[in-house]
Amino acid sequence: MELALAEAVRAAQRLEVPVGAVIVDGEGRVIAAAGNETIARNDPTAHAELIAIRQACQRLESERLSGCDLYVTLEPCTMCAAAISFARIRRLYFGALDPKGGGVESGVFFFDQPSCHHKPEVYSGIDETRSSALLKDFFKSKR
Repeated sequence: MELALAEAVRAAQRLEVPVGAVIVDGEGRVIAAAGNETIARNDPTAHAELIAIRQACQRLESERLSGCDLYVTLEPCTMCAAAISFARIRRLYFGALDPKGGGVESGVFFFDQPSCHHKPEVYSGIDETRSSALLKDFFKSKR
């Protein structure tokens, strides 16, 4: 989660919403790391999770990330939750809850839907205080 938090800080420095994501393989090796890039790419789908999933799939030369774990500083939205399911990520660890836009433990509870093909193990509240503080400070500076 430390690396994901560092990615979130870098995203904030680029004036992106400070969300960071890291994917590790079954041996605990980092295979992808990213922060939000929606502004830089002019792409509303350039969430940290999706960028990291794309990087990991390219690195492993596979559309499946079975046996891999994702660490992200904010609860994934529904779009990212779907990508996590399609990629067959083994475990999801996330920091802050997102009551407004989350899709895992808030909102639509994507992984609990009958149409969900794969549900990762989910662990929330990992470094929640620091993850939340990054977001709160970022948005406070915008007001």
